[in-house]
Amino acid sequence: MDIFEIRTDLIDEDTDQPRYQFDEEALQELMKSIDEIGLLSPIKVRTTPGGRYKIIYGNRRYKASKMLGKATIPCIVSNVTDEMEIYLEQIAENLTREGFSPIEEAEAFNKLLNDSKFRSSTKFLSAKLGKPESYIKNKCELLKFSNAVKRLIVGGTEIKKDRLTEDQLLPLKDLPMEHRDALALIAARDELPVSDVKKIAKLFKDKTISDSNKDKLLFKSGSGLIETWSTHEQNKAERAKPAAEPKPVPPKAEKQAAPALAAEQQASRTGAAATPIELALEQLASLLPPHSALTAEMLQSVASIQASRQVPFIQGVDAVIQQLEKHLADWRSARDFASSRLQTVGSSD
Repeated sequence: MDIFEIRTDLIDEDTDQPRYQFDEEALQELMKSIDEIGLLSPIKVRTTPGGRYKIIYGNRRYKASKMLGKATIPCIVSNVTDEMEIYLEQIAENLTREGFSPIEEAEAFNKLLNDSKFRSSTKFLSAKLGKPESYIKNKCELLKFSNAVKRLIVGGTEIKKDRLTEDQLLPLKDLPMEHRDALALIAARDELPVSDVKKIAKLFKDKTISDSNKDKLLFKSGSGLIETWSTHEQNKAERAKPAAEPKPVPPKAEKQAAPALAAEQQASRTGAAATPIELALEQLASLLPPHSALTAEMLQSVASIQASRQVPFIQGVDAVIQQLEKHLADWRSARDFASSRLQTVGSSD
């Protein structure tokens, strides 16, 4: 394999290559290394018309060398012209390097699968790149998320504040976008472990919970969503138990489960199915967490909300209050009507 010293001013970067994100701090470290001990690995280029060259791989090394004012750079010169072969080589090289982000990978795989210039299959890419088909498919799933979420995705598995790993995102990939992206941002903000994200995804996939109630759940914190999931699972378990073998309700769920259990016990005694309003009461009770008063510390923290987030915070509080007031009005009417019916029945007896 021949290595040639080529003038840096004759070399062009490949703007279509898979990797386009370059960490400035890492680039500075590379510059320092090249300045002290020289370039340890040559870059690879291909010939282009007019006596020029285009980089196949080694963009970071080229950038660092050029910033150091190097007149030449050691290169391996390739005569390959097939675009598919070149792009596959670029991906394969970047997969061995640190800093190749999950989104860059996803976009590269998606380009090979869907760009009219390539139109590959996952099976073909798997064989060429030595990666399982599931690996390629999961990477492409990341492209379902919005740009706001994509900017937070990092490689590795370490959970960090305001960052997202692939493992955190994949449980959410099949949810509607209005829930998927909002939950991803909650996971990043609250540093939710993957196990919690899976539970929350299960909650939002539950078809017994209406979309409107799911929308309201998005106002909760990560811990609040986990508490809701726990209560919902406990209530489902209680409803699934045989009527002849009642068991104690867990203390945390007792308050929420009481109306639902009362409705079920009444239905069991009369042999009648629960009415729609009894079911509605049961569903609401399963979603409401136990009341926990806002502490003085939490109230004081309002003053710490950044100016840019104050209006959204107030709007969020207003939306919650409006929803709660609507619930209160409806259920007070239902209670008063039921009470009046009970009195009417009692007086007729």
